Amino acid sequence: MSIFKNIFLVGPMGVGKTTIGHHLANELRKTFVDSDHEIEKQAGVKIPVIFECEGELSFRRRERTIIAKLTRRNNLILSTGGGVVLNADNRKYLQSRGYVIYLQAPVDDLLERTIHNHNRPLLKTANPREKLETLLLERHPLYQKVADVTIKTSRCSIRKVVTIILKHLQAL
Repeated sequence: MSIFKNIFLVGPMGVGKTTIGHHLANELRKTFVDSDHEIEKQAGVKIPVIFECEGELSFRRRERTIIAKLTRRNNLILSTGGGVVLNADNRKYLQSRGYVIYLQAPVDDLLERTIHNHNRPLLKTANPREKLETLLLERHPLYQKVADVTIKTSRCSIRKVVTIILKHLQAL
């Protein structure tokens, strides 16, 4: 169905990259990988522990290494971490090695989906809404820059989003 060897999903935390990626991989008969899960496997600990013990900078270095490695693979649906676009090398790898889909949702949706998830170290703050707004302000232009297409996920079921993506890919 897709003429692309690799499809990379970018967007903010809570937008549904991992869930949508799983379903999309099943539909397209591709391998699914979540870059955050790969970082955790490599480190032997969860992301919040990396943030707590080593800091965000160390996590971003790990992320860059994983993205460089994963984007070289073929027949892959890759769900990336929300901050993957902060690194210029990551943006270059994503753009040059696959088709990039930016999954977008409003802050209210993201907050609802992430509020009870304790695996989100950047949201361990007194005002998670404000933090999400700040992150989106910083990252939205980078998501747009790296993306081949933007798909809005607000008020859509996972099935509906996957169908929208599949129709888009068929039209290419």
